[in-house]
Amino acid sequence: MKRFLLLFVFVITLISVEAQNVQLHYDMGEGRGFFTTTVEMFKPDKFGNTFFFIDMDYGSGGAEGVSLAYWEIARVFKPESSPVGFHAEYNGGMGQFFVDETALAYSINGAWLAGLDYSWNSADFSKGFSIKPLYKYIRGKHNASFQLTGVWYYNFANNKLSFTGFADLWREDFSFAVGENVEATKYVFLSEPQLWYNFNKNFAVGSEVELSANFGGLKGFNVMPTIGAKVTF
Repeated sequence: MKRFLLLFVFVITLISVEAQNVQLHYDMGEGRGFFTTTVEMFKPDKFGNTFFFIDMDYGSGGAEGVSLAYWEIARVFKPESSPVGFHAEYNGGMGQFFVDETALAYSINGAWLAGLDYSWNSADFSKGFSIKPLYKYIRGKHNASFQLTGVWYYNFANNKLSFTGFADLWREDFSFAVGENVEATKYVFLSEPQLWYNFNKNFAVGSEVELSANFGGLKGFNVMPTIGAKVTF
């Protein structure tokens, strides 16, 4: 109960800042059972658009409070009349976990990305998507890699339902212990489709499902569902 009250205070604090939406998720994946908050902003302008999100996990790995912090920020430069623009992005983060009573920390290799963005939106902006082929530099790991990103949104049922999400495929080397053997992988896939029921334009409840392969220290394909609530500004 104490942890939930702290999370509630944290979310209310975030609501006071100028973010487009704040989400609170409970992760129901196998071996997980922790909360995640997401602060998300998307702001278009006559020169393109800016997007960022910040994820924080709480209580995973035996940690008290914030156990992982991760953020991405991206800028697309393009004229209003053009469907094609230039995309630049940075992402990175860090986390902590406990072995017995010993606190250990790790960093998520910072990555810089650059490439093209092709976007399409319907005339009423009820649906749209973007596709981004990107060059990717992963600090301390790969000087030259790639990432292919797709993003979508679809509002339907008189805007009562929203289906949104993204899918990323990128090149990154990982090694996993499988029994007494070590197996290497070269590609990572991550997608997080979300389905929301919108009570009004400011509040929604729904679910996110993390679909991943060779991501987050887990080899192979994994499915991690959540239940969540979202406040939009």
